[in-house]
Amino acid sequence: MNTKNIHISDYNYELADERIAKFPLTQRDHSKLLLYNKGKVSDDVFYNLPNYLPEGALLVCNNTRVIQARMHFRKETGALIEVFLMEPALPADYEQMFQSTGRCSWLCMVGNLKKWKEGTLERDFQIKGHRLTLTASMDRDRTQEQSGGTNYWIDFVWDNSEVNFADILETVGELPIPPYLNREAQESDKTTYQTVYSKINGSVAAPTAGLHFTDEVLQAIDAKGITRDEVTLHVGAGTFRPVKSETIDGHSMHTEYVVIHRHTLQRLLEHDCQAIAVGTTSVRTLESLYYMGVKLSQCSDLTEDQLHVNQWEPYDLPHDAEGLVLVEDKAVTVRSAIQNLLDYLDRDNLDTLHSSTQIIIAPGYTYKIVKMLITNFHQPQSTLLLLVSAFLKGDWRKVYDYALANDFRFLSYGDSSLLIP
Repeated sequence: MNTKNIHISDYNYELADERIAKFPLTQRDHSKLLLYNKGKVSDDVFYNLPNYLPEGALLVCNNTRVIQARMHFRKETGALIEVFLMEPALPADYEQMFQSTGRCSWLCMVGNLKKWKEGTLERDFQIKGHRLTLTASMDRDRTQEQSGGTNYWIDFVWDNSEVNFADILETVGELPIPPYLNREAQESDKTTYQTVYSKINGSVAAPTAGLHFTDEVLQAIDAKGITRDEVTLHVGAGTFRPVKSETIDGHSMHTEYVVIHRHTLQRLLEHDCQAIAVGTTSVRTLESLYYMGVKLSQCSDLTEDQLHVNQWEPYDLPHDAEGLVLVEDKAVTVRSAIQNLLDYLDRDNLDTLHSSTQIIIAPGYTYKIVKMLITNFHQPQSTLLLLVSAFLKGDWRKVYDYALANDFRFLSYGDSSLLIP
């Protein structure tokens, strides 16, 4: 199969607005759970999920935390300008960014841009008992240089060095709930649009498969002898970007930043490099690890940035009948790829790997690490639906037809599924 020639129109289904869950259930773990097990479909309630997971397995979640990435400034003319933080520019490291004091820079989307031709935006507010002025100015030269004009380089400056940028976002930022909810963010979203295990600030969209988990469900998973581990992938707004090209080779995947700890790699080796992924973000992180390890088979002297996985890399590299990449005519096993990453950390005396991925997973892709997937129900003609189809070897319609016929709720605040191909 030539993955690049896939017609996105083949991955369409009728999704009425009333099927989209606008708000979550009061009790997270009372959502419905669709079960797909080797072609057989049934359903249950999410709090029974642990009953369907094998003892001794490895469950991997994404511990990213959604930031209040929307900020509004009003010009003297009365025009309202929205600045939507997309990714840190200076400093480029997420952790350093949120600890910045006095100034920082982001690549941003700008709403009502035609009303902001020039000049500086200002916003005054109270924080920690002090009056503070935050200014935002656009660097058009750096905008073109960094993103070709798609996102805008915005410099933020504030006049209180005791306040960091994380404090500012907590005070004036707004949570960026998905556009298809067609409503304003509410105070309750600050809790319900975060997973109970969210830790690391950086996402502008939630890893929504994790929204169903409660402490009670996690305890039941632990009691069954299942090992839980976490990766970090900061979800970008590009996750909502529709595929507008007729075939998917015309779609450009967004880059997302990942953090993987040494202990995660070690646990993968201990579990025969097999994992249950919570959500498509965990899938993209885990599957990208293989291709990062392949790069190290080709050249061990790489920077973390050079480990970045490009969109079409899995399809363009030579591979054998099982989908393993060939390096000098020898297949790189999943175990050797993961070991390469551990050796890389040892060489540089690192405990965590910081890199990025642009991977697109679509029919024609061979999964390397993920053997079971917990995920929500995704938009028609989306890259996430392509990922599910690849996982189920094309059998995605059976799942979605069942969900539509049995009153499942769709998208971010909707119901869940456990997929076992």
